[in-house]
Amino acid sequence: MGIGKVAVIGSGIMGHGISQVVATAGINVALNDISDQVLEKAKSHIAASLDRGIQRGKLTEEDKKSILGRISYTTDIAQAVKDADLVVEAAPENLELKHSIFRKLDQYCKPEAILASNTSQYSITELASVVANPSRVIGMHWFNPPVAMKLIEIIRGLETSDAVLNEIETFSAAVGKETVVCKDSQGFISTRVLVAMRLECYRLVEEGIATPEDIDKTLRLAFGHPMGQFELADFSGLDIEPAACEALTKTFGDRFRAPQILLHRVKAGKLGRKSGEGWYKYDK
Repeated sequence: MGIGKVAVIGSGIMGHGISQVVATAGINVALNDISDQVLEKAKSHIAASLDRGIQRGKLTEEDKKSILGRISYTTDIAQAVKDADLVVEAAPENLELKHSIFRKLDQYCKPEAILASNTSQYSITELASVVANPSRVIGMHWFNPPVAMKLIEIIRGLETSDAVLNEIETFSAAVGKETVVCKDSQGFISTRVLVAMRLECYRLVEEGIATPEDIDKTLRLAFGHPMGQFELADFSGLDIEPAACEALTKTFGDRFRAPQILLHRVKAGKLGRKSGEGWYKYDK
């Protein structure tokens, strides 16, 4: 059918980043969230990101103006998705919240619109269970930050149609991204592999084998990772990890159980960059 307009539900770091990527590719985007204040914050983040692109010589002032002109902002979800060909849900990782959003999308979107979730862990089949036509629901897991990361992980639910999968692959290429496709399984590819590696890094510290600094240095210099796992955890936020570990543990067993060293940090409010301290300390 072709995707000429996109709606993004949730304007946090993922939502506003996805919106910027789509608008940069020349596609109109409606960004929706619960308050004008939250949307204004997202708007300022997008403008600042575009300014960095100008400073690096990747964009011009005219490019910035055009990109910003393709993004609209609204607290009215019905208005946001009214004419959208694709809706990307980028709300916080809360299953009840996502179910509520998908029920609204089923009510307000046109019947042929594709409904995608940016979830990194929840079953696409389960999310699709609350809509009348689950064949139009798909997982579209972007990576943080969406503007810089090249991959989109596409997750096919039990009833996702071939046409929807093909459309999302084509769209992803059109906005400059590479894709991988996997079946609907807890943690998909990326979260399952990432959490397994990260928990082993945490256990090395818990057992007194090495420091976070030396483990991160090993990952960067021996394996070519751009960031170590402790750096990356602080960037993403430690508070999102226990729920992901719990869900993976229910499916795959104790190898994914969160270690006490992580749980204690979360309980102490040491959540990473956003709190000023996680595995490392930061200037607020």
